[in-house]
Amino acid sequence: MKKVGNHNSISRKLLLSLSLTLIFSLTSFAQDAAAPAAPEAAAPAAAAGGDPVKGKELFNANCAACHKLDAKSTGPALRGVAAKHDMAWIYKWVHNSSEMIKSGDAVAVKLFEENNKSVMTSFPQLSTGDIDNIIAYTSEVKAEPAAGAPGAATPPGTNVEGGGISNNIILGALALVMAILVVMLFMVNKVLTKVASNNGIEVAPREARTPIWKAFAKNQFLVLVTSIFLLLASGYFVYAFLMQVGVDQNYEPIQPIHYSHKIHAGDNEINCKYCHSAARVSKTAGIPSLNVCMNCHKNISEVAETTATPEYSKAFYDAQIQKLYDAVGWDKAKQAYTGKTQPVKWVRIHNLPDFVYFNHSQHVSVAGIECQTCHGPVQEFEIMKQYSKLTMGWCVDCHRKTDVKMEGNAYYDKIHAELSKKYGVEKLTAAQMGGLECGKCHY
Repeated sequence: MKKVGNHNSISRKLLLSLSLTLIFSLTSFAQDAAAPAAPEAAAPAAAAGGDPVKGKELFNANCAACHKLDAKSTGPALRGVAAKHDMAWIYKWVHNSSEMIKSGDAVAVKLFEENNKSVMTSFPQLSTGDIDNIIAYTSEVKAEPAAGAPGAATPPGTNVEGGGISNNIILGALALVMAILVVMLFMVNKVLTKVASNNGIEVAPREARTPIWKAFAKNQFLVLVTSIFLLLASGYFVYAFLMQVGVDQNYEPIQPIHYSHKIHAGDNEINCKYCHSAARVSKTAGIPSLNVCMNCHKNISEVAETTATPEYSKAFYDAQIQKLYDAVGWDKAKQAYTGKTQPVKWVRIHNLPDFVYFNHSQHVSVAGIECQTCHGPVQEFEIMKQYSKLTMGWCVDCHRKTDVKMEGNAYYDKIHAELSKKYGVEKLTAAQMGGLECGKCHY
């Protein structure tokens, strides 16, 4: 018999190659992970005569409403202010700036004129030691954001959770294993064919069989059952498709100015009805005026470093605040309106058909329903979306489950007493109070 080559040696070579590939990949990854981190920048020494840590607390409590360290707000930026003025002058200015202006102090008058004649609150309660601490805080060198800080870009294919092997390495190793298996199967088949040929073994040819589609076509019962099944399935899918027409659940458009409900309603706990005040008294919740935004953002021209996320950097959020300033015509350097405004073309998210009547005030003020009942946990939404289906069935189901709020609502006392006796219940639902009548929503 003719000797056949040893095909096991080829398999061993392929497995050895795979092992070496994985070893080199893991070694490279370990070297990258073990690379020494850049030494942190040494914190600047505290200014002589003051404690910057205590100064930061005092600054946030007394100064932050009108001043920022590195940007002009209602008042000027305060970083490095100790280099601009004498400390004796600063003590007098903080204790009573109005008196210095009235006395005709040239520096005080100039500062007053440069800041739109905004009168600075007097702080006679601050001792010279407190002022020294604040000055020590404002004298600190601005720290540059470290690489890898929140908001920094992450290279594609890396594991941002840290510590693990890159997904690209794992997928590459799996693809290599699959390729080796395919090659080995092909080589085994080739070797077996050679062995059979060399030993004079003939492989029996396959018998011709009737194609399965012909056998199926000849079976009339299977054809009938399949036709009925396909007809019913088609009807089901067509019905499901038509029932979704006009249903925009999870619709999440990109707005011209990125507004994070997570930051405002979540982190800062701003009440929904502060911005959407019309929801209390009107049919619609209304689009908040940009002047409502400016109530806070006159003095908030940038977000804190801790606000940034891997997806949205500090620079991104600051750019959105600048878009707001451009829209209302606010010059943050001069702290004044320029008179040049730009319209903001907001994209509507919730939109009921014209033949449906819905009144926000009836639900918010009378029924006492929270905004999250219909709009979902908006305090967790980075981008606002339509949370609920807002279909007729969804509204009817809510009316059947929600009890009528009777506390402090004398309007419903008489009818509630009569209907609760009729239905034999203590609490009536909105449906039992007539909430399912067609004319309630369609007129």
